[in-house]
Amino acid sequence: MNIRVDLNRTVGKIKPMHGVGQPPLMSGKALSSDFHYLTEAGVPYSRLHDVGGRFGGNLFVDIPNIFRDFDADVDDPASYDFTFTDVLIKDLIEAGIEPYYRLGVTIENDAVIKSFRIDPPKDYNKWARICEHIVAHYLDGWADGFRYPITYWEIWNEPDDGLRVSEMWNGTPEDYYRLYDVTAKHLKAVFGDRIKVGGYAATNLRAGLVPDQYQDNPKRLYCAEFFKGFLDYIQKSGAPLDFFSWHSYDRTAKTVPVAYWVREQLDLHGFYGAESHLNEWNPVHQARGTEHHSAEITAMMLGMQKSPMDVMTIYDARRGGSAYSALFDPYTYKPFHGYYALVAFDHLYALGSEVYTECDTEEVYAVAATNGTQHAIVISNISDHAKPDLHIEGVDLSHARYHVLDQARLLSWSPRVNAIEKNQVVLIEF
Repeated sequence: MNIRVDLNRTVGKIKPMHGVGQPPLMSGKALSSDFHYLTEAGVPYSRLHDVGGRFGGNLFVDIPNIFRDFDADVDDPASYDFTFTDVLIKDLIEAGIEPYYRLGVTIENDAVIKSFRIDPPKDYNKWARICEHIVAHYLDGWADGFRYPITYWEIWNEPDDGLRVSEMWNGTPEDYYRLYDVTAKHLKAVFGDRIKVGGYAATNLRAGLVPDQYQDNPKRLYCAEFFKGFLDYIQKSGAPLDFFSWHSYDRTAKTVPVAYWVREQLDLHGFYGAESHLNEWNPVHQARGTEHHSAEITAMMLGMQKSPMDVMTIYDARRGGSAYSALFDPYTYKPFHGYYALVAFDHLYALGSEVYTECDTEEVYAVAATNGTQHAIVISNISDHAKPDLHIEGVDLSHARYHVLDQARLLSWSPRVNAIEKNQVVLIEF
């Protein structure tokens, strides 16, 4: 296996690929006691969706948790309850993590029995003004608020799941398109370039890239059509789109090509400046707590670093027992293997600039970075075989420091690495 690095050939910035979904909340006064793990991993963003459990714990983030009576006066601060969300966001900011705010509601997994909050708002203009006041509370100090640097404001989550009994949106595609149009235009008119507005946390977009593979899966085809309809609608309406967000739980090899396809579709519709965000992802999540999971997480971040991807937030950093809880053991609350994948990537992110890196072996991912004087390479082998002969060309590794992430070692110091085992991650600093 040959990896070639050219430290004199900068190809761009290392991007924030190691953000997370909801943070590891505790209860009561200890709410943020585990946030230090995110700080120590250099996590740049925490996306605030599904925070606090079912219905946002009836406390956090969701529009119905903040504006509890939709018939109340939209301009009266007394109509809003920011109490718990204030604590959450303050603690994230103090931990050095920027909140990525989802304006909408938590998924209702039992909607097949009855749903409560996933209908379209009965007044889209009022809903947009509620969102305005939430943004103003955190950006401009409205209602005894704050002046925090919160960049990303996402309008709803996964409204494209409506072909089946919906868990996120009980409206039509056109209902969502109109909600996005009204809200995005209003927020940008009020706050301008101080914020970035986008959506819609799309699902199953691989069906748009390879539709022939999904002819027997109408739900996935529906998601691809929803995406096309959304872009057509907002292109015609002139709605702003600062970022487009989407989700994938496929493995790296299937997800990276979708990033190129999404970029192509955005550009075809004239949204050249719109960022692409993979803000829910978690490959082989059933394998959490294993070297297999950490290697795949690392490979995804490295693969997307080389793609037209701008921001990623893995789903998620909660401390609960769900298989989607990627980073922490639900019993000991200590970091899983996947957490150390984010730590490894942060070594690249802290250096700042990506340099040219080429690997000649399929299913081995490698990215190198520099700050001009210090350099690092991260390599992940997700192939089915060990790679017994590792050759890295173009750099002097005679005084390099090696760290290994595998089943037994959690990014631990290692003697010089001359081979990379299956499902192993190697960080080399020099």
